[in-house]
Amino acid sequence: MKLSVIMPVYNEVATVEEIIRRVRAVHLVVPVGYGEEDARRIELEREIVVVDDGSTDGTRDLLRAYDGEPDIVVIYHERNQGKGGAVRTGLQHASGEILVVQDADLEYDPRDYIAMLQPILEGRAQAVYGSRFRGGPTRAMFFWHMLGNRMLTFITNLLYDTILTDMETCYKMFTREVAKQLHLTEHGWGFDPEITAQILRRGYRIYEVPISYAGREFAEGKKISWRDAFTVLKTLLRCRFQRLEPRDAKRER
Repeated sequence: MKLSVIMPVYNEVATVEEIIRRVRAVHLVVPVGYGEEDARRIELEREIVVVDDGSTDGTRDLLRAYDGEPDIVVIYHERNQGKGGAVRTGLQHASGEILVVQDADLEYDPRDYIAMLQPILEGRAQAVYGSRFRGGPTRAMFFWHMLGNRMLTFITNLLYDTILTDMETCYKMFTREVAKQLHLTEHGWGFDPEITAQILRRGYRIYEVPISYAGREFAEGKKISWRDAFTVLKTLLRCRFQRLEPRDAKRER
């Protein structure tokens, strides 16, 4: 079994080599089962699918050093298509049975993959989110970002009848079965609400686990702003009332 790590990258020359090193350093051995009879460990293969989304700061030059390495696939967008566009390209090239999105900015810790993989490998979930608000160690976030995140998560819960704590998390992990059901169109910050809405409307319930988070400052390259909240809200509303693609849709609950 293989985990595909989909890594959208845009102007991350200062961090991209380190995040690849950290992803590679994680030993993907996951304990599953209970008691002596069914307790076991599953070891997964790993591939890293890096999508450079038109970087202009030298990131592309660093990534060319990985061309041809067996565990890394690097795709280069000639123009910036936004996070959603980069993730879509990554999904098209990923070959794993399980997929996870990994930002390249060092805010998220790949060691949390193990906790996220466990409910999938035990058959308890097909979509797992790593939540920054379920008690894991975190570097203090901006108050207004936290408030905006919680408001948008509340609206998600209201529209889609769920109880998520962190809809905007980068760490979204799901099986290939789930990936095949997705029909993603958003390019920028609408990606997170769109994928969440489609997963929920397809009838999958999202399992959350606590993760660590080291949020960075704007001076360190943080890109999201309060204006992006309007894109997220518009996407949530559109996806709630949009007709599902009938060829892929599961019966809604």
